[in-house]
Amino acid sequence: MDEKLDIIAIGEGLVELSADESLKDAKCLYKYFGGDVLSTAVAAVRLGSKAGFVTKLGNDAFKDFLYDGWKAEGLDVSKVSLVDEKNGLYLIARTDLKDKEFAYYRNKTAPAKLSLNDIDAEYINNSKVVYSTGITQSLSMSAREVVKKSFELAHNANILTAYDPNFNRAVFSLDDAREFFDEVVSETDILFLSEKHDLEIMGIESVDAAFKYLWDKGVSTVIIKSGTDMGYYLGYNGSISFTEFYTTDVCDTTCSGDVFNGGFLHGVTHGCTMIEAAKLASIVAGMQAQGIGAIKSIPYHDKVYSVFKGV
Repeated sequence: MDEKLDIIAIGEGLVELSADESLKDAKCLYKYFGGDVLSTAVAAVRLGSKAGFVTKLGNDAFKDFLYDGWKAEGLDVSKVSLVDEKNGLYLIARTDLKDKEFAYYRNKTAPAKLSLNDIDAEYINNSKVVYSTGITQSLSMSAREVVKKSFELAHNANILTAYDPNFNRAVFSLDDAREFFDEVVSETDILFLSEKHDLEIMGIESVDAAFKYLWDKGVSTVIIKSGTDMGYYLGYNGSISFTEFYTTDVCDTTCSGDVFNGGFLHGVTHGCTMIEAAKLASIVAGMQAQGIGAIKSIPYHDKVYSVFKGV
């Protein structure tokens, strides 16, 4: 690809089947696609970024649905390769905002086949940010190697790296989360954390202590999403600022954190200051949470910027 990419996102694409009632009672499920890294990439692209998606696609009945959907979003899929495995799947039932049911089918899926052969140094050098997550690392040992090597290549080439542990006990253990984190933190420039889920990885309880710990580790930019304080703490260049949630009137927060990441990375790669990028990302995530569906409800450029320009 000759055109420079803003973001390279390394991870999995999943089939999403959803219902607005319990899985027990649902008579039909709505089909879409999802995934944490994919949600971040799509959020950035809908704002105007150029993003590449690095993954393995399963050779099953969903392959064309997924591949065509990713292309239609505007993602660069030149580094998506087909393998004879199944695609991952998750089911979500949104009975109400606080009570959601999830069922994951991610074992031995195509993205677990990610390997060092999928890493292209020239492709990485033609980007501004390389992004991945603990979810990607949890896919397989070879996927862990891909994330580690990609971050090393980007770091050595002075390309920004961004990481979100996305710790989820339904997917991997706390011990695994700590191993994943330790493998990449020294090569991470931008770190996204959840106060509720991710501070536990470091054995830290307070936001202030987390910033000090991570700055000492060499992570220059840290964003901590706080449900308690209803906003986002940004630690950058030795100072801490706070951006409130765009709205608390939401319908579905599934993947809102991932969407925030996409908005933030778009802002960083399109001339925003770090504080401006956090404000932009808060709007994107808030608007997405007002709709139903992880990726389906991600807003587009004009709607977001009409609000952002008035902030």
